[in-house]
Amino acid sequence: MEYRLFGRTGMHVSALGLGCGGFGGVGSAPELFGKGEDKQTAFALMNRAWDEGINYFDTADSYGGGVSETIIGAWLKERRLRDQLILSTKVGYAVAQGPNDQGLSRRHIIQAVDGSLRRLQTDYIDLYVTMEPDPQTPVAETLQTMNDLMHAGKVRHIGASNITAQQLRDSLGESDRLGVHRYQSVQNGYSLLDRVIETEVLPLAAAERLAVTPFGPTSGGLLTGKYRFGQPPSTDSRLALRPQPYQHLLTERTFRSIDALRAAATERGVDMGTLALAWVLNQPAVTSALIGPRRVEHFARWLAAVAIHLSADEREAIASRMDAVAA
Repeated sequence: MEYRLFGRTGMHVSALGLGCGGFGGVGSAPELFGKGEDKQTAFALMNRAWDEGINYFDTADSYGGGVSETIIGAWLKERRLRDQLILSTKVGYAVAQGPNDQGLSRRHIIQAVDGSLRRLQTDYIDLYVTMEPDPQTPVAETLQTMNDLMHAGKVRHIGASNITAQQLRDSLGESDRLGVHRYQSVQNGYSLLDRVIETEVLPLAAAERLAVTPFGPTSGGLLTGKYRFGQPPSTDSRLALRPQPYQHLLTERTFRSIDALRAAATERGVDMGTLALAWVLNQPAVTSALIGPRRVEHFARWLAAVAIHLSADEREAIASRMDAVAA
């Protein structure tokens, strides 16, 4: 496994991070609670990840309605690896149904962090991440609260997810104005089919020395080649269970791009999902890409990606080839 410096924090994380959004559900969608990986499967996935050198696990209080954190907490208690693991969880989405049970207000964050610590069976969180900006709460209130959690020892570093470059820039500036701790990482979607962050977010992260931990490096499995245009996905696939984030990609143009990636992977003699993940990992600004295997046998293709080294020209050639056939 390759380890990389996590922004300015001094921590080193594996190039692959284990995304635990499938434990007990499919992300934060209430209608899908109970349709994710069960405790036994999740334990097997975490064991394999750890055995392969993955020391960075990512979850959220809302994943599976709290089940993801609960399963991770049980695993940590059994394995006794807490001090060796970089553990990240998120706050912002609703876990309960009350009017104050979501968002980034001081009230909700303080309540939420204690719930996460209880479920995770730990007394500190290495990285506490805002799920997305909260337009109803002043940024200063969120940042001051996060700063207080760090001084209390409950949180060691903070990060932001699903955030624009301008929102991130404003948050960093507000932290400096207040004299409080800054976000040390950014977690947005990034893949060969979703390159929006290249324009502003990645340059800003590089300039500010922020860790970048993208999710969705294969766009919900589209870049693994297991889906075909015009054919419905298998009923138990994540694309079938939660198609909304990828609905806009289910076009003939997208699948022509996917065919181009398949050809490039064949020429290299590698799995196309492996090449898609390697493309993300070889972006200089990326620290660690999140993977979400559903079965232990899925690890092979993701681990193989760490060993593939692509130059800037090779990355551009792959992307250009996909763009050309989609035009």
